Amino acid sequence: MAPITGTATAPENKSASSTTSHGGGWSTAPFILASVVGMTVASGGWLNNLIVFLIQEFNIKNIDAAQISNFVNACTSFFPVAAAIIADAFLGCFSVIWISCFVSFLGLILLVLTVTISGLRPPDCKSESSSCACPSGLQYAVLYTALALVSIGAGATRFTLGTMGANQFARPDHQSTYFNWYFIALYGALFASATAIVYVEDNVSWFAGYAICASANVIGLVSFLAGKRYYRHDRPHGSPFASLARVVVATFRKRKLNSSSSTVDYYYGEKGVEKAAISSLRLLNRAAIITEGDIAMDGSIAKPWKLCTMQQVEDLKTLIRILPLWSSSIFLSTPIGIQVSLTVLQALATDRHLGPGRHFQFPAGSMIIFTFLATVVCLGLFGHCLWPLWKRVTGKQVTSLQQLGLGHALTIGSMAVSALVESKRRRAQSPISVLWLVPQMAIVGSGEACHFPGQVRFYYQEFPSSLKSMSTAMISMLIGIGFYLSTALVDLVRRATAWLPDDIDEGRVDNVYWMLVVIGVLNFGYFLGCCWFFKNKNGDDE
Repeated sequence: MAPITGTATAPENKSASSTTSHGGGWSTAPFILASVVGMTVASGGWLNNLIVFLIQEFNIKNIDAAQISNFVNACTSFFPVAAAIIADAFLGCFSVIWISCFVSFLGLILLVLTVTISGLRPPDCKSESSSCACPSGLQYAVLYTALALVSIGAGATRFTLGTMGANQFARPDHQSTYFNWYFIALYGALFASATAIVYVEDNVSWFAGYAICASANVIGLVSFLAGKRYYRHDRPHGSPFASLARVVVATFRKRKLNSSSSTVDYYYGEKGVEKAAISSLRLLNRAAIITEGDIAMDGSIAKPWKLCTMQQVEDLKTLIRILPLWSSSIFLSTPIGIQVSLTVLQALATDRHLGPGRHFQFPAGSMIIFTFLATVVCLGLFGHCLWPLWKRVTGKQVTSLQQLGLGHALTIGSMAVSALVESKRRRAQSPISVLWLVPQMAIVGSGEACHFPGQVRFYYQEFPSSLKSMSTAMISMLIGIGFYLSTALVDLVRRATAWLPDDIDEGRVDNVYWMLVVIGVLNFGYFLGCCWFFKNKNGDDE
């Protein structure tokens, strides 16, 4: 999966009473965008080349290094969710961002120390045929601490910066323009980190590469803090997850009550929902049944963990109805996570010399740039050519679920191409060119150009207004779960087969890809089944 794990959506406008100042506007954009660039360069510089770093500097076996990389990617996808909850409920975006930037800097300092102090990493492995020393317990502790800190920093800042930037604008068109600049800055920084910094790490030194990352981190932190006086600061207003949790707890506490068909027995609060809503998922309706002591003298809820509004109940019902379609995207992310890590290992086993005289050696950790490029190109191609053509031919706008379906199909095709290329690589008498790996990365990038916008559009349309901000969190969460499952699946394959030995030349990576094709086809069937039964919030078929 490309490190841009998910897509931000513009938050809802907040009233003036929810802010502590009247700042904001375009004067804040340079500070926030500079911070986006600095923090993205810093995180991309170490994340894109992590597998190579673990193999070369810590003598970690190839597949083990890929597993660690997948786990780290999963963590960086989960941390935005935790950061959003903390920002909404406790600290606010500003405090979460600057603290996370500082935590990331501490992690990068530790990484710089690991490549500077010889005692913090095992001795160099001089020969592939000789036994290489494994890292000691202390060396592993320092390494994992560094990775934990930089993962927290990368995950907690990227999309929180996007949210805070959008919060500086009251007009939706200004928010939309801001997000255009946000993604330009994000993709530009991702491309720079995946090319220039990875090249420095491979051809100059790891110290120089990580020092650049640390410097970019400092620039991002200083730029963000420099704009403090201009920002509009939102007060913490509570997390939507807490509201959902209250529904579950209240339902359990009132599990012995009988559901009622009369609307007068339910608490609606200031904003009611349609009376017909109580007919679906009736079990959860118990959370809104009024019992003695639930209502205070002023008409408010006296016990929030025992009584909820019907709107809160309906919000949870919406999530439950969306959950099957959401889960189908987990196994869309799992094959991509495996492919990204295995492609780096494949690249290390190919001929990476390119250009006149073949003096330039393409960095294995930079293979991800072809996914970035394909995603950006296809976003423009689909938006300006394919989707308008679809509308002219069919007379209908392409739906979010159709975009998702095309993304599924392209991802399956990418796994099939990966299997065919790996078969060719294994049969070749000499190392094939690294350019043979470009098509599989480009196809998965074109798939991301379909299913990521499709997911954002689908969740934003279907989520109730009180939970719009969760749409990004849902995407980030499923990507994190997908990476965790990719780690578990690779471990299962290693235990059950001989397809993934430490030397991939002795294994059958092509069989792994064919297995992912089968998983993708089965998951696509599950996705189509979910689409068949799904009704949107207006009660219509997509």
